[in-house]
Amino acid sequence: MKPFTEQGLTYEDAETKAWAKYARNGERLIIMKHEDITIPGGFLNLFSKKGVKISGVISSRTQYRPGEMSHIKPAAARETATGAPNEGNAALNEEKEKFLAMAHAGKENAAIKEVLVAVKSINEKLEHQGLTFSREEHHTLNQIDDILIRNDFPASYRKALLEQARNEIPPVGLDDYNAAQDQVLEWIGESIKIYANDKFNVRPRIMILVGPTGVGKTTTIAKLAANFGIDDKANQKRRVALVTIDTYRVGAKQQLEKYAEVMDVPCYSTSDYNEMKKIIAMNSECVDLFLVDTIGRNPRDMIQLGEMKKLLSACGTLAEIHLVVAATTKSSDLREILQHFEAFDYRSVLITKMDETIRCGNVIGALAEKGKSISYVTNGQKVPTDIRKASVVQFLINLEGFRVNRMKLEEKFPDKGQEQMQKWR
Repeated sequence: MKPFTEQGLTYEDAETKAWAKYARNGERLIIMKHEDITIPGGFLNLFSKKGVKISGVISSRTQYRPGEMSHIKPAAARETATGAPNEGNAALNEEKEKFLAMAHAGKENAAIKEVLVAVKSINEKLEHQGLTFSREEHHTLNQIDDILIRNDFPASYRKALLEQARNEIPPVGLDDYNAAQDQVLEWIGESIKIYANDKFNVRPRIMILVGPTGVGKTTTIAKLAANFGIDDKANQKRRVALVTIDTYRVGAKQQLEKYAEVMDVPCYSTSDYNEMKKIIAMNSECVDLFLVDTIGRNPRDMIQLGEMKKLLSACGTLAEIHLVVAATTKSSDLREILQHFEAFDYRSVLITKMDETIRCGNVIGALAEKGKSISYVTNGQKVPTDIRKASVVQFLINLEGFRVNRMKLEEKFPDKGQEQMQKWR
């Protein structure tokens, strides 16, 4: 067996190139890992493109026909109801043993080390979740599962969705692939919860954004302020005030103050509980909306999170706390972030950086697992345009590989008369 790597504009492009280049004499490719990359291009790389790199091994074993076990991906373990060992596990273990033998003999290189890590990850996931590498019993389910994998849906979400398809779509219905995938797409839409309590019934309304470092909370605060406070003719429609408790990060306060200056709204800074209460109390009669920016925190640092929670409690029990996470965050990290910020009793999740990924199954799956709703979505750095209210359809049309009937989906998942915001698609 030999390691290989290949890249392309899409996963399918890279896979096709790899098969054409390396599987010329009946060899079988086992794809262990895939990742998003930037492919250089043009003068001074001014025309670089987003792409995908795959890596794995070339096996000389030929007892499997391409399509039966043509590729294995870290997030692509095939589930069975029993979780019993099968030929896929045996093959994987045999290949792992060969690689370990090569490593002990001092023959490993960087590519082999990378594959060993991928193999270990697969085995750990198999042991933890009882998954195996068997294929589903119907080709339609196989195709749908491949699409779910391509969109980075977590294994547990895929397993539940395919089980629902087996139970609710009759065998004759599975023969119609387009109808089956339309039904699965609707089920995905039904698993997406949209934040419903988004009205100004209470004055002043207080919205607090919390989340890990680097997800874009400050820029998102400015986008919300512009959309809620200024109408299409640049006139004030609501009285907005900005507050930041991020007095530690260099330039954080100045950045928010600059946004406030441009929009002609007041901006306050504090790191003290009593001062926060005073700011809210003194301005509650003349402000419709407080937008509170917070310090980016490591979700594992429970002491810092506890201190921040105590400070934010000065905003009162009616304050809405929204957890901000980036769409580019992998599923396992998303689950950890959602869990650690539970202490804030956040009402909903705000998704940023949707423009930096072509897959959103990680977000849909992680939030569905926790039963969390989505309030807003951002799609770039421009203020105020690159933000909109979350909608089910917005996520569904960003799924790669599904046939999307947008008109039909908008009828099934309407925006329900939510306040209009800037739209970017």
